Amino acid sequence: MALNPRFAGQKLAAHVSPYTMHTLEFYWDYVCPYSKKMFDTVYDGVFPIVKQKYADKVQFIFRQQIQPWHPSSTLVHEAGAAVLQTDPDKFWEFSKALFGKSAEYYDVKVVNETRNATYERLSKLAESVGIDGKKIYSLLKISDQPDKDGSLNTGNSVTNDVKLMVKVSVSHDEGVYWRLTSL
Repeated sequence: MALNPRFAGQKLAAHVSPYTMHTLEFYWDYVCPYSKKMFDTVYDGVFPIVKQKYADKVQFIFRQQIQPWHPSSTLVHEAGAAVLQTDPDKFWEFSKALFGKSAEYYDVKVVNETRNATYERLSKLAESVGIDGKKIYSLLKISDQPDKDGSLNTGNSVTNDVKLMVKVSVSHDEGVYWRLTSL
């Protein structure tokens, strides 16, 4: 499936080539322990081998998969979207750091925290990999005031990008379902 240019940071390739033969797409959730295991395996184990032996033949795409049964899933993926807007070349490094601290964003760690407080922590995590944390927070922060038109569901500066990510995920799931039921 094509990758929207605004999400180009989600691609990991040892050698950028228009002739890359194979693309592996992974649908991962930052607060899913199984996604963490798979990410760590791919990033630390598989990618170094691909980089060494198949640099111009294989690329990876990280599709952000929000899982609604993990309440903080949207928040952490919004942080990923903010990184893509701010410093896309740092997306995979940020993702590695976030998966490394993912347990800090599990349900019991965020249940008594405001949304903006979680965003503040995610912004500090972005700073730990050299991304402008203030910029990240400015993209994530939710206002406590109505919008100019009186709307109360104002979202933040990455809301539209996250909507696109969800649509890609849903269309992928429907396509997989259709292929499986058509067999």
